[in-house]
Amino acid sequence: MIEIRWHGRGGQGAKTAALLLADVGFSAGLCVQGFPEYGPERMGAPITAYNRLSKDEIRVHSNIYEPDMVVVVDETLLKTVDVAAGLKPGGKLLVNSNRAPEDVLSEFGDTDADVYVIDAIDIAVRTIGRPMPNSPLLSAAIRLSGIMGKDEAIEAMRVAFTEKFHGKPDVVEGNMKAVTEAWSSALRINE
Repeated sequence: MIEIRWHGRGGQGAKTAALLLADVGFSAGLCVQGFPEYGPERMGAPITAYNRLSKDEIRVHSNIYEPDMVVVVDETLLKTVDVAAGLKPGGKLLVNSNRAPEDVLSEFGDTDADVYVIDAIDIAVRTIGRPMPNSPLLSAAIRLSGIMGKDEAIEAMRVAFTEKFHGKPDVVEGNMKAVTEAWSSALRINE
């Protein structure tokens, strides 16, 4: 089983990305969970969302305290939220950022996690026309998790986007361009 925790702010698409990842996993034949953690959130407030993906039945129904991967949608949270809390040894951190790798890495101190960075907002603006980083981050997270190969993932994302954006082919195509470009855009910044 792979467990993923998403950190973002209300309105940035972290919840949507987690739910889309569940859709993508389900369409690929996996057992899945995708759910947000709610409190008194409002637009711009920190939020957390979660995914579990497995080839076997998932019997646990709680928040994820020791994820295999953490996806950070909004890098400003690095200053206020311990996004790496509980991350399994050798886990993966995926950060949406356009800063220099050493600047991002300095946020984590001495970590044994594999830290990756992707400029998901730039990809989204160029492909979708809006600064919504969730689709590029979804693609990068799927690749880094290793839960499915590129062709299977791209097709599963196409199915999920077609269902979500039914009747909006331009939105589907923009998102497909974003996920295709983002598939190999996340760069590991520590060794």
